[in-house]
Amino acid sequence: MKRFVEWCVEFSSWWNIRQSRKSLLFIVMLTLSAIATIMLSFPLNAQINLPSTPKSELRGVWLTNIDSDVLFERDRLKGSLQRLDELNFNTIYPAVWNWGYTLYPSKVAQKVIGRSLDPTPGLKGRDILKEIVDVGHQKGLTVIPWFEFGFMAPADSLLAKNRPQWLTSRSNGTRIVKEGTHNRVWLNPFRPEVQQFIQDLIVEIVRNYNIDGIQFDDHFGLPSELGYDAYTVALYKKEHRGKAPSKNFKDPEWVRWRAKKITEFMKRVFTAIKATKKNCLVSVAPNPQRFSYDFFLADWQKWERMGIIEDLVLQIYR
Repeated sequence: MKRFVEWCVEFSSWWNIRQSRKSLLFIVMLTLSAIATIMLSFPLNAQINLPSTPKSELRGVWLTNIDSDVLFERDRLKGSLQRLDELNFNTIYPAVWNWGYTLYPSKVAQKVIGRSLDPTPGLKGRDILKEIVDVGHQKGLTVIPWFEFGFMAPADSLLAKNRPQWLTSRSNGTRIVKEGTHNRVWLNPFRPEVQQFIQDLIVEIVRNYNIDGIQFDDHFGLPSELGYDAYTVALYKKEHRGKAPSKNFKDPEWVRWRAKKITEFMKRVFTAIKATKKNCLVSVAPNPQRFSYDFFLADWQKWERMGIIEDLVLQIYR
């Protein structure tokens, strides 16, 4: 810039012989504007070196009953939370809904499923969510329960057996979806009874525990090959002047319609959570957007833009 100013002075002396000072000012301003435009075309961090000062850094870990026994013994769980604190973690995501059961004593589950708690012996007589909240908060850990299975359930679960009318299917009528070696079925996310059950479970957790948030993932959607049960087909026809959904489960309109319905339910859940506990963080841990939308009808990018998710933890481990 010093050299540039010196050049301007020299240029001014020469230019004054031929033009007025007004013309000179115009040329200098034009040149400075060009330089400013070029500088602003570079990334901000290439122009200035400001220190990175994020408000907080999330260092989280999930606590689950899948391939882990951390939850099944009180002292082991307490020791694990102590160890996580020592290792400088600050957030924990304990599973509270999977394998067709709640991992906390639930009146909602008792009414619908017939059991208030996962029958694993290590959970009997305990409320692991209360244990995690109490010990976790003592250690300064943020506690965000993970509603892992969403609309999914084991094919042989009490939920699937007791509520077969709640399940959805492929166009050929089959219901089983393989997840690794496991046989899964999916609750129909478009049925009002199913929506009310899931929402009641979520609100029950938010109301009864001093949690900091609650987390969902792609299981809060639906595998795109499903949705051909009689109830959903009739609903689609009603909203499409009698036209049936495409047999191609990837048909854009058929995908869009189901994804929109799930988004509407997600909005309802968000509203219910905030009505119960205003400062409860709504978190989602999905697959990348394209995969999530195409394969699970979960349009989380739209959810984020609507403001109905406040914490996004993208699945990048795969």
